[in-house]
Amino acid sequence: MNRPLVGTLATVVLGAAALVGTVGTAQAAPQQTAGHPARHQVKAVDFAGTVALSNCSGSVVRMPTSQPNDPALVMSNGHCLESGMPGPGEVIVNQPSSRSFTLLDKSAGRLGTIRATKVAYATMTDTDVTLYQTGSTYAQIEQKYGIKALELATTHPAAGAGISVVSGYWKKIYTCRIDGFVPTLKEGDWTWKDSVRYTPECKTIGGTSGSPVIDTATGKVTAINNTGNEDGERCTVNNPCEVDENGNVTVHQGTNYAEETYGIPKCFGAGNKLDLNAAGCALPKPAATRN
Repeated sequence: MNRPLVGTLATVVLGAAALVGTVGTAQAAPQQTAGHPARHQVKAVDFAGTVALSNCSGSVVRMPTSQPNDPALVMSNGHCLESGMPGPGEVIVNQPSSRSFTLLDKSAGRLGTIRATKVAYATMTDTDVTLYQTGSTYAQIEQKYGIKALELATTHPAAGAGISVVSGYWKKIYTCRIDGFVPTLKEGDWTWKDSVRYTPECKTIGGTSGSPVIDTATGKVTAINNTGNEDGERCTVNNPCEVDENGNVTVHQGTNYAEETYGIPKCFGAGNKLDLNAAGCALPKPAATRN
C-alpha cells in the first residue's frame, strides 16, 4: 500500500525528483497519457466530488439508494484512518471522528471543508477502506458548493475497462485500464481479495491512497486506489505480491492496485446506515458480532 504522507514527509516528497508511495496500502495515480484507443463512449472525469485529506485522497460517495437528506459519506483507505492502520482481522464501526476534508471543484480548486462525525466503517481485511459519515447532507453540500457525490457502482468491474484514478491530495488524474484481477493480494500482515491490477500507465504514488477509481464508461466509482509494488520485494509492506488460486506467488515491481467497491452498497440501508447483516453484504464484521 502507498503510505499516507504525514507532516514534513509530504514536503520532502513534493521536492523529490521521483515521488515514492505512501503508507503501504494506497498508491498514487498514474500520469495522464493518451492511453489506448477508446472502446466506448468516455465520460469526462474531473475532480468534482473528490477530497484532500491531511495525508491521503478520498471522495464524497453515495449509494444508488442514498437520498438528498441522508448524511453524506466520504470514502478513503483503511490505512488512511487517523487513529492508525487497522490490524489484520480488525474491523472498526461507529467510531467518533471529527476529521476534516477539503472539498474540491472540477478543476481541483478548494471549495471548503466538510467534517466527519464518525467512522462508519473501516478495515484492512479483505479490502482497504474507511467510510466516514459527515455532518452534512448531500443536499447541503450541493446547495452550498454545487457538488454532487460520486456514485458507487454495484457491478463487478471488467478487465480492459478504462479507468481514471483521481487524487485529491496531489490534484492529479491518472488514466489507464484494468489489466486484470488478483485472487489474493498480500502485503505485510494484510491480505486483500479480488484486487484490481492496473495497466502500467497508472504509476500511482504516496498520497494517492484512497483515490476513487472511476470507470470512464459509466462515470461511477468502481474501486479505491490502495497499493503498488515499489522495490520488487516479495509480500512486504509497500511491496505487495500476487497469490493465485493455487497458492503460486508472483511479484510485479512497479505494478499498482486497487480494491473493488461494488459490494459496499449492499451493506448500507435507508439513511445511509451501515447494516453488516443485510442480505448480500460481504464486508468483514467486527469480531464480537461474527457468527
